[in-house]
Amino acid sequence: MARDQLQVLNALDVAKTQWYHFTAIVIAGMGFFTDAYDLFCISLVTKLLGRIYYYDGSSTPGSLPPNVAAAVNGVAFCGTLSGQLFFGWLGDKMGRKKVYGVTLMLMVICSIASGLSFGHTAKGVIATLCFFRFWLGFGIGGDYPLSATIMSEYANKRTRGAFIAAVFAMQGFGNLSGGIVAIIISAAFKARFKAPPYDVDQVASTVPQADYVWRIILMIGALPAVLTYYWRMKMPETARYTALIARNAKQAASDMSKVLQVEIVEEQEKVEQFTKNAAGNFGIFSKEFARRHGVHLLGTATTWFLLDIAFYSQNLFQKDIFSAVGWIPKAATMNALEEVFKIARAQTLIVLCGAVPGYWFTVAFIDIIGRFKIQLMGFFMMTVFMLGLAIPYHHWTTKGNHIGFIVMYAFTFFFANFGPNSTTFIVPAEIFPARLRSTCHGISSAAGKAGAIVGAFGFLYAAQNQDKAKADPGYPAGIGVRNSLFLLAGCCLLGFFFTFLVPEAKGKSLEEMSGENQDEEDQIAETANYHRTVPV
Repeated sequence: MARDQLQVLNALDVAKTQWYHFTAIVIAGMGFFTDAYDLFCISLVTKLLGRIYYYDGSSTPGSLPPNVAAAVNGVAFCGTLSGQLFFGWLGDKMGRKKVYGVTLMLMVICSIASGLSFGHTAKGVIATLCFFRFWLGFGIGGDYPLSATIMSEYANKRTRGAFIAAVFAMQGFGNLSGGIVAIIISAAFKARFKAPPYDVDQVASTVPQADYVWRIILMIGALPAVLTYYWRMKMPETARYTALIARNAKQAASDMSKVLQVEIVEEQEKVEQFTKNAAGNFGIFSKEFARRHGVHLLGTATTWFLLDIAFYSQNLFQKDIFSAVGWIPKAATMNALEEVFKIARAQTLIVLCGAVPGYWFTVAFIDIIGRFKIQLMGFFMMTVFMLGLAIPYHHWTTKGNHIGFIVMYAFTFFFANFGPNSTTFIVPAEIFPARLRSTCHGISSAAGKAGAIVGAFGFLYAAQNQDKAKADPGYPAGIGVRNSLFLLAGCCLLGFFFTFLVPEAKGKSLEEMSGENQDEEDQIAETANYHRTVPV
């Protein structure tokens, strides 16, 4: 039989939407804003890095060799994956708040250090940049499980999905801001330091001051994190951690009385009783966890992995699309700063039209439609649009049909964000016990980052032209963009089916979802009959 909920937790579950909810969204959301800015902005300056540090006097501007490009773009993903696992575990051991400030300071320090990368040679600069980008990613990784867990534990059960989605939606604004900052910085330097195109004067096309541009763009990523550090430190620890893990009923009641501005009675005896025989007293590597939540963790990890393969593969055909529609002319016809400007402008338009609206559709509808249906719909529509790009691929690449390709491409990312890109972040913060919530979210998000590495780099090689002579310089022949799109559609279809392993959390308290409000015997009996996760 389900036991009475603790008063402090019930007060949070039934609380009306208040100012502190919006404060928590902004504080947690600015971390995600910074995360997205830092991860996104590097793709805007890699061409510039190639021109500055790998100029070879050929007829085409210098570019990063494939292994260097993979390191510069991918090292932050490797750091993020590590940080998600480490800080996810630490958030359950030490508390969400204690670890939260550490991740933010790591992001601030490493954002600034990335821009100050030093070295006497090109290899020295790139190696230093990669070192600091790894640790920047490590801090960013910690923000995933901690932000999601904190927001889920602060929110009421009626609008919890929208609040967590709003935190994640700040990622869209971070991407957008990265593009806008790059546009402003490159435009200002371009206006101040005139330079001819590369095919007119190879050396003069890259002015010495261009070396400041990428550094400034990277360092500005520290600014939003610095601005929210004070408020992040002022947030009290979540009541669920304080009551259910630290078992300090007095502190939990005191903290939430101030937050909710209501009188909450401390229930130390009830907390002791609640946690002593709770159904959540088992470790993540135990048979008990595998029996009760193993399928759920498999569902959240695999869906996030499959989604990120498709989501982060977008860089495969961006350059082809942008060049085809004339948004980005051939590199040799531009100077270095003009290329940064046009790449940033093109990517900002894609983010503005395709990505940002999808995040906010999720915020608006997730507590109406539910996580399960939105994720199913998103994976299904991504599959449809990927196939719509792949089957008539030759049609889309012929002159006059490029705009249609861009529309299809934008819809793919609209349904990623109004779909699994948002829900895979939300659900792991709702369905696991408080003692393991941050850890399980970290494992799920780390699986996602593994998918991102496969999507961004595995498919970068796979999507090369099947004719070695037509492949990008330094790359072996691949299977081509069309066949890559078929594989990505297959990933989305697999994600659709793995979604059936994930339960619906709409309108339920966190304790209902995790089974923490049930006695041991009742939970065992219920688990024995609980083979289907989707409510009829």
